[in-house]
Amino acid sequence: MNIKDIRMISSLLLAAIMASPLQACDNDDDTTPSKPEQEIPSEPSESETPGTNDVKMIVTTSNRSKDLTESSISFSKKDNMSPSTIMLDPSSEYQTMDGFGVAITGSTCYNLMKMTEANRKTFLTKTFSDSEGYGFSYCRVAIGCSDFSLSEYTCCDKEGIENFGLTSEETKYVIPILKEIIAINPDLKIMGTPWTPPRWMKTNKAWTSGELKKECYNDYATYFVKWIQAFEAEGIKIYSVTPQNEPLNHGNSASCYMPWSQERDFVKSALGPAFKKAGIDTKIYAFDHNYNYDDVASQKGYPLNIYEDDDAADFLAGAAYHNYGGNKDELTVVHNAAPGMDLVFSETSIGTWNDGHNLNKRLNEDMEEVALGTVNRWCKGVIVWNLMLDADKGPNRPGGCQTCYGAVDINTDYATYTKNSHYYIIAHMSSVVKPDAVRIGTSGYTAKGLTYSAFKNTDGSYAMVVSNNSASMTLTIDDGTHHFSAEIPSNSAVSFSWK
Repeated sequence: MNIKDIRMISSLLLAAIMASPLQACDNDDDTTPSKPEQEIPSEPSESETPGTNDVKMIVTTSNRSKDLTESSISFSKKDNMSPSTIMLDPSSEYQTMDGFGVAITGSTCYNLMKMTEANRKTFLTKTFSDSEGYGFSYCRVAIGCSDFSLSEYTCCDKEGIENFGLTSEETKYVIPILKEIIAINPDLKIMGTPWTPPRWMKTNKAWTSGELKKECYNDYATYFVKWIQAFEAEGIKIYSVTPQNEPLNHGNSASCYMPWSQERDFVKSALGPAFKKAGIDTKIYAFDHNYNYDDVASQKGYPLNIYEDDDAADFLAGAAYHNYGGNKDELTVVHNAAPGMDLVFSETSIGTWNDGHNLNKRLNEDMEEVALGTVNRWCKGVIVWNLMLDADKGPNRPGGCQTCYGAVDINTDYATYTKNSHYYIIAHMSSVVKPDAVRIGTSGYTAKGLTYSAFKNTDGSYAMVVSNNSASMTLTIDDGTHHFSAEIPSNSAVSFSWK
């Protein structure tokens, strides 16, 4: 046996020994934290040569020592013998991504308008620009008021659909901010969602609860058409809508109870035909509520029940979900039952109830549950709640959420702000995963506390986003042509992109 053979056998034995004690886990299901007493630094990997830029790397640690910190590393020139290798499989394709973003509520727009024009432009550019920032690409806006508006209102408070008109909240706040964002990111996708129909269309004629009168289905469908056309007249294209925010929630400050049978009938008899007649190609997503259907037995599988009706399904793009109740695995259940139905994650919030200002708690949990957890279960888009709230968690409406934080909280000077976990998780996704990217397969290394997902962008580049809720580790990522190694700090989110 020659020296070369001895070295090869030694390398293989060493790799086997290193691999044997590792504890494997599912790369997108594990949420059990395993925090080391102290992070053990490791030597730089062979590929981390200063001055090279094959791979862009962005790191945030829960202690903020790394705060969306960008660096670059190079491809390795050595054979890949690493036992901690994640292999990309571009031949295994899953969903095509729409994007990642935030809700642009009336409250968010009010706070943004309190900033100086220069500071606001800097913030919005950093947030939405694909070339100068993080490239947030999907927004959700209320059709009428939400619990984060300056007042309760709809766009047709006077009875009669001929009285439709945009209000000052749209014309002074929401539309100007959306125009500024679109100037920065012209490809922005926007989802519109009503919290309530006009009160004269409801059974109880009140802001809270009640149901949509059957005789008002056509007027309410026209309301949607007029709202979409009014925004498009301002140069704002509406990409998607949901018929009702949280249709099983009786209690929000503005709300409407709409069980699945009513939403089915509204979509197939009024909303879908109205869009078709008006030449509107805006996508319609059903449901827009919690994984557990608010534990109402008759509403379990809400969007699947609608989708069973062929006439309704013809008008639906898919379903939207929130995570205020239940488990994200419901997304997989729904996908498996109706693979042709697209899924979008449309709302989640942080606040006092889930220690929303504690990045040590929230960063990895929100990566695992929201950013990566939903995408690894077939969601095409991920949208979190308010982009910006003030130091008093507002402005907000009585009866709505008064304990929510924003993705960022603006200080009383309206010049400085604090980024919270929801800003970080969206930034880590949108900075490397671009609209129309395809989620692709992975194989190889898994470990407790490690969650990840890989993508191929339309320009041929690869993207990978990792959440590490365990000890510091070195990962090697291999796309079949190139490979590189990178240090993944403990309790961190890390994004990569490369050609």
